[in-house]
Amino acid sequence: MKWSQKSITLLFEKPFFDLLTQAHTIHRQSFNHNEIELCALINIKTGGCPEDCGFCKQSAHFKTGLKKESLMSLEEVIEKANKLKDMGVQRCCLGAAWRRPSKKDLPLVIEMVKELKKLGFETCVTLGFLENKQAKELKAAGLDYYNHNIESSPEFYSSIVSTHTFQDRVNTVEVVAENDIKVCCGGIVGLGETREDRIRFFLALLNLKNPPLSIPINRMIHFSKVSLQNVERLDIFEFIRMIAIARILFPQSKVRLTGGRKELSDADQALCFYAGANSIHVGDILLTSENKTFNSDVSLMKRLNIHPSLPDYMSVS
Repeated sequence: MKWSQKSITLLFEKPFFDLLTQAHTIHRQSFNHNEIELCALINIKTGGCPEDCGFCKQSAHFKTGLKKESLMSLEEVIEKANKLKDMGVQRCCLGAAWRRPSKKDLPLVIEMVKELKKLGFETCVTLGFLENKQAKELKAAGLDYYNHNIESSPEFYSSIVSTHTFQDRVNTVEVVAENDIKVCCGGIVGLGETREDRIRFFLALLNLKNPPLSIPINRMIHFSKVSLQNVERLDIFEFIRMIAIARILFPQSKVRLTGGRKELSDADQALCFYAGANSIHVGDILLTSENKTFNSDVSLMKRLNIHPSLPDYMSVS
C-alpha cells in the first residue's frame, strides 16, 4: 500500500482498540508474536557531544552534571559483552557521543565490532554522522546495523537541535544503506511535537530510499538542565498508538521499545507488545538513563507467557 499523509492520519484517528487489533493482526502475519528480541547498548564514549539536541543529557551545551568519559578499551567492551551473552542478548549496539567518529577512534570501534561478531552477536553501532569511506570500513568489519534516528518530522526538527539539520541525518542514513548496512532508524516522541509532526515523522521514514528494518520508538525522558526538560509528557495511549502505527506501516521491520521504558508500567508494556513491539533494550542503564532491570523484564515475559528470541550463539545445531 502507498501510504499518504491522509491515510496515516486516518490510522491515528481510529478507535484505540480497532487500531491495536489491526496492528496485532499484521504482527502475527510477519513474526512470532510471542517472541521478543533482547538488545543491549554499550555506551563506549560518554558525554561531551558537540551537538545541542535538546533532549540529550550527553550534550556539551547543557550542564547536566554528567561526567565525560573517554573511549572504552577493547577489553572493557569484551568483558561487558560476555555478561550480555549470559543474559541471552541477541543484538549488541555500541554507542558513542560524537558528532562523527574520528580517524583516530574508528579503528578501535572496528575492532570492537569484529570481537562482537566473534562472540556471535548481531552488531549495531550509533556513532553520529558517517562518511562513505567509514561506512565501507564498518561493513568490512561485519557490521549488521547502523542506528541513526531522524527523531521527529522535518518541520519540527529545528525546534530540537540547531547544530545540524534534518537532511544531515537523512544523508547519513543513505550512506549507510548505500554500503549495504541495514538501517536502524526511528525517533523520539513527546518532544513537544504535535500529532501532525508524528504523522510527518512516519512519512519521512517511509520516504527514505531504504526504509528501516529496525525502528526504535523512544519516549522522551525528562532530564533536568536540558532545553526540552519542561515539555508536557506524552499521553501513554498516544505513545502506544505510535507503536501500533509503526507496526502497520512497516510490517517486516523490528519495532523497538527503547528509551523511556523505565516509566512504563507492566500493563503499558504489554499493550506495546500486543501492538507490535518485538524488541527491547535490556540492562539497568540505557546510555545515561535508568532502564527496567533485567530481572523485571524476565518476570514480565514469564507472566505474559512470551519469551526472548534465541540468539545464533544459543541455537542448537
